Amino acid sequence: MRQKLLRYRFGDIRKRSDSLRKGFNIHFFARMAYRILIVDDEDDIREFIRYNLTKEGYEVHTAADGAEGLLKAEQTRPHLILLDVMMPVMDGRQTCEAIRRHPQLKDTMVVFLSALCGEESLVVGYNAGADDYITKPVSMRVLCGRINAIMKRIGDSDNRITIEPGIMLDINRHSLFINDTEHALPRKEFDILRLLCNRPEHIISRQEIFSSVWGDGIVVGDRTLDVHIRRLRRKLGNDRIVTHKGVGFKYQKR
Repeated sequence: MRQKLLRYRFGDIRKRSDSLRKGFNIHFFARMAYRILIVDDEDDIREFIRYNLTKEGYEVHTAADGAEGLLKAEQTRPHLILLDVMMPVMDGRQTCEAIRRHPQLKDTMVVFLSALCGEESLVVGYNAGADDYITKPVSMRVLCGRINAIMKRIGDSDNRITIEPGIMLDINRHSLFINDTEHALPRKEFDILRLLCNRPEHIISRQEIFSSVWGDGIVVGDRTLDVHIRRLRRKLGNDRIVTHKGVGFKYQKR
């Protein structure tokens, strides 16, 4: 009965998947940066979803129950966890609650994928901390569409980087936000600041800045870099970008 239901829900893996992959997906390489963890006790379902999401371009990991899923999540730090509800050892609700209590995983997107479709089941899932709830049966085209939409939201949020409370960089806009006030930055200034903020409180040598921002083989004088640093300090304050004479600069959090 279970096998018949599985065939009804998903059909033949390769036949359905190949029909969706006739054209090259231009977003394939962009999606390779995103990790998805599938937690489901049904081997066939788990493999079917893994196969198709891998074809979509995602890095996919799997687990057979909630306890294993929690360990895999700690190891792989996925952007999205696709979670079944009815599982042995630790069910989906318990797993989701454990994820929300975990300091490194609490902000991870969690989506339930379950045959339990009653209103009470959805309420229990959302109360456990789920971000979305997808009911089976569902076509792989729809499932991939939902996951792609979720990943796009994750990507959009990743465009803003919080450096410290009140200080944020917007990658798309090349802007610095200080207490919600936007400061548009020239490209070089933005790249310098982003490089420093990627490793706050670590000294970045002048040579590394020249190489990362201008590229190898491009001759740039120290004076040019100093001018950019001075302009950034006018916006951030003199104490946030610290000069280490003869070495380089570091971003110092307050």
